[in-house]
Amino acid sequence: MGNRITHNPDQCGGWPCIRGMRIRVQDILELFAAGQSSKQILADFPDLEPEDLKAALAYAARQIDHPVLVG
Repeated sequence: MGNRITHNPDQCGGWPCIRGMRIRVQDILELFAAGQSSKQILADFPDLEPEDLKAALAYAARQIDHPVLVG
C-alpha cells in the first residue's frame, strides 16, 4: 500500500485521503457501497489509479481488524 493513504490534519479534517488529494478513503468506500464498480469510480475520478482503490479497501480492512472481547 505504501504511501497511497495519507493523513494531513489541515486537509479534509485529518481524515485519511488518497495520495494527498482531497479524495477521502471514506468517499471511495461509499462509492463501492453504493454499487459503483472500480471501472466507474476510476472514470469519475481520473486522478485515481487502480492501486488507490485497493489501498482504500485494504486500509478499511485493517481498521476493523481488532479483537472483540466477549464478556
